[in-house]
Amino acid sequence: MKNLTLKWAKAAGVRAIKTVAQTAIATIGTSAVMASVDWKIVVSASALAGILSILTSVAGLPEVDYQK
Repeated sequence: MKNLTLKWAKAAGVRAIKTVAQTAIATIGTSAVMASVDWKIVVSASALAGILSILTSVAGLPEVDYQK
């Protein structure tokens, strides 16, 4: 059970990090120039995306073999 939990945590963490990075890139990309980037919004949106990714992962991850 402990090994399964560690596998899940690792897979969910990787997904969350990728989601945070993708959200940050997309949010920054909506600005015309880097000087006009609202960094509070970038951080806020990225953090929320990471939290939602972890919560979505609770339903299950295809990377984790739950049969073993």
